[in-house]
Amino acid sequence: MKITRVLMFAVLAAYLLWVVYPMVWVAYSSLKDDEAIFREAFALPAWDGLRTENYARAWKEARFGEYIFNSVWITAVSVSLIVLLGAMAAYALARFYHPLGRGVFWLFLSGLMIPVQLSIVPLFFELKALGLLNSRLGLILVYTANGLPFAIFILAGFFKSLPRSLYEAAVVDGCSEASAFWRVMLPLARPGLVTVAIFQFIGVWKEYFFAFMLTSGEAGEAVRTLPLGLANLSITSQYRSDYGMLFAGLVIVTVPILVVFVALQKQLVKGVTAGALKG
Repeated sequence: MKITRVLMFAVLAAYLLWVVYPMVWVAYSSLKDDEAIFREAFALPAWDGLRTENYARAWKEARFGEYIFNSVWITAVSVSLIVLLGAMAAYALARFYHPLGRGVFWLFLSGLMIPVQLSIVPLFFELKALGLLNSRLGLILVYTANGLPFAIFILAGFFKSLPRSLYEAAVVDGCSEASAFWRVMLPLARPGLVTVAIFQFIGVWKEYFFAFMLTSGEAGEAVRTLPLGLANLSITSQYRSDYGMLFAGLVIVTVPILVVFVALQKQLVKGVTAGALKG
C-alpha cells in the first residue's frame, strides 16, 4: 500500500511538473530578449537583463490596452447573460412539467452537437443583415447563444438535485413563483452558477474563431479581443519572430484565467459534485 501511494504521488508530481512548467517557462521567457531565449532557452533571465519593456511594447505597440478592454467588456456581459438566462431556462425546464418540456430541453442540448464552423456562414449573413458585424453587441449575442446549451445542461441537473420541499416551503410562506426562484432557489444554486460562470469565462475569454470571422477591416479593429491581439503581434513585428513580446502577450492573456480559476476553485468543485454529476 505504501509503495502504491509513493508511486501515485510520483506520477501526480510528474504530471504537475509537465503542466505547470511550460507556463512558468513562458512567464520568465517574457522577460528575456530573443537572443537570450535562443542562447539559453531554459535559463532564468539575468537580473540586470530583465526586459520588462516587452510588456510595455505588447500593451502599446500591439494595442493590448484596447484589446483587453474589449475582452473584459464582452466577456463580462456575455457570461452574465449566459448565467442569468441559463438559470431561468434550466429552472423552468427542471421544475415544471409540460408535454413539450423534454423536447425543448433536448433542442437546447442539440446546440452542443453542432460544430461552430458549420454555423459561421449563416451567422455571418444574419449579423450583416442586422447591422451587428464588427460590433461588441454582435459578439455578445453570439457568445451568449453559444454558451446557453452548456449552461442549461449543467443548471438543469443542479436544480433537479435541490429538494422540492424548499420550493414548497417558500410558496407556503407566501412567495410567488418568481419570488421563490429569485429569493430561494437561485441562491441555493450558487455553486452551479459559479461552475457555469467559470467555464464560460474561460471559453469566451480565449475564443478566437468567432471574433476573427465576425470582425474585419478598420471597423472591426476597434472591437477585437485579446486572442486576436496575439495574432496582431506578428503584424506589429512585421512578421518577424519577436518571442519576448509574444510571451508577454501570452502572459497578459493567461493571468486573468488563472486568477479566476484559483479564486473560485472551491466553488467549482462544489458545483460539479453537487449538481452537474447528479443531473
